[in-house]
Amino acid sequence: MLELLKKLTQANAPSGNEERLHQIITEEIKNYVDEITIDPLGNLIAHKKGAGPRVMFAAHMDEIGLIVTYITEKGFLKVSNLGGVSPTTALFQRVCFANGTKGVVALDDTDADFSKGLRLSDLYLDIGAASKEEAEQKVSIGDAAAFCGDFYANGNTVISKALDDRSGCAALIAAIQQFKNISNDLYFVFTVSEELGLRGAKTSAYSVKPDYAVAIDVTRTGDVPGKLNMAVSLGKGAAIKIKDSSFLAHPYIKKFMTDTCTEHGIAHQFEVLERGGTDSGAIHLSGGGVMSGCISIPTRYIHSPCEMLDLQDLDAAVKLTVKLIEKGFHM
Repeated sequence: MLELLKKLTQANAPSGNEERLHQIITEEIKNYVDEITIDPLGNLIAHKKGAGPRVMFAAHMDEIGLIVTYITEKGFLKVSNLGGVSPTTALFQRVCFANGTKGVVALDDTDADFSKGLRLSDLYLDIGAASKEEAEQKVSIGDAAAFCGDFYANGNTVISKALDDRSGCAALIAAIQQFKNISNDLYFVFTVSEELGLRGAKTSAYSVKPDYAVAIDVTRTGDVPGKLNMAVSLGKGAAIKIKDSSFLAHPYIKKFMTDTCTEHGIAHQFEVLERGGTDSGAIHLSGGGVMSGCISIPTRYIHSPCEMLDLQDLDAAVKLTVKLIEKGFHM
């Protein structure tokens, strides 16, 4: 799992540039499914044919990043966000473009007005270019960069960029490789542009037309110093989502997940996320409505280059996904 997680997280794939993960994921799952397709938006859809209701599992491939909007005469880059990028978190972090060009996010303090807080417009990206012409040899307007964040593992703890949601992708891949039998028609969807408003989930759910759906994504924790009162902690198992800003779990899915964890001794906890959403928010509203749930992987410091998770929680998410597949959804 560690090598897979490292390979996935260290791939450079901000929203809109997820094709870099197509080959990695395809190589991992091609021998375990019947068909793999890439839809027009870039979602990777793997189909394992079976009888019974149609079930969709989803994890998003994209990560937050920056996009170049302007190049100054002196070769500095002005940028906008791809997803939920905090200016405070971004400041003095390194980013990397697909061609290998790296830069540092720096502060334009000549006329910045901080009375309303730090804004992304107060920042610029320095790639070490001495002029606009030199910068244009390395990057172009519209190029996207992901944050740098080396993969580090110490015991059960992993720190890396893009654990949101490459850990969900890793859990789904591992589940595909491990399940022994099925009683549903299964679609495993690795979605695009979740960070830009659940876009890939909307289109893929429309084409798959699932009867049931489960998203796998990260969630925040309430086990660190601060004011966030949230009953989710690292090391206490997979989190069964009850609610977030975009979604309220269907009672059947919530109970099915809870009963499955209890039956098979899978460590679990319950999650109510007051701010934020996942692909399940788009999927459950598709068509005439889809009975949906979400398995969350507790993660500290989400949307930073130093996200942190516990491998025991990731393993619990894999086990729960496998058992859901093997038991099957039949209301």
